[in-house]
Amino acid sequence: MTARAREIVAAARDLLEESGPAALTMRTLADRLGIKAPSLYKHFPDKHAVEVELAAQMLEESAQALETAATRTPGSLEELARAYRTYALSHPHLYCLATERPLPRASLPAGLEDRAALPLLRACGGDLDLARATWAFAHGMVVLEIHGRFPEDADLDAAWKRGLRALHP
Repeated sequence: MTARAREIVAAARDLLEESGPAALTMRTLADRLGIKAPSLYKHFPDKHAVEVELAAQMLEESAQALETAATRTPGSLEELARAYRTYALSHPHLYCLATERPLPRASLPAGLEDRAALPLLRACGGDLDLARATWAFAHGMVVLEIHGRFPEDADLDAAWKRGLRALHP
């Protein structure tokens, strides 16, 4: 990406994180940058292309968080889950943008999705189905938490531990 394209994506991310996905329009993004909306199209063909870059950032950053957790405590699903949850809750709008719609696999950097999944796959002993089930649990818990779907008195730490134990007795 050019320096200007990186600047556009950074502004898009700021806008997304501050105001949510509904606020992320090409017009609002252009206003944020102090340019006319058509100028954005010199760098990105459409809003979807900007969103793909944001999804790639989420995968890259979450991969880094999981890799760090795996290095710190090798094989610990609890540490991976903590890192995953912490990352997602720290970037709720970015997380939802990247995970609540179809993944633009063909447009992502080669190997990025696999890299993001690898720490969990390793912790699951290479069992792809178990890794997918564990990710589905973690994703569901995070999304429900982001959207405020648990009662205020819910012990989510206990629910995470119980869910992980159920999947990994």
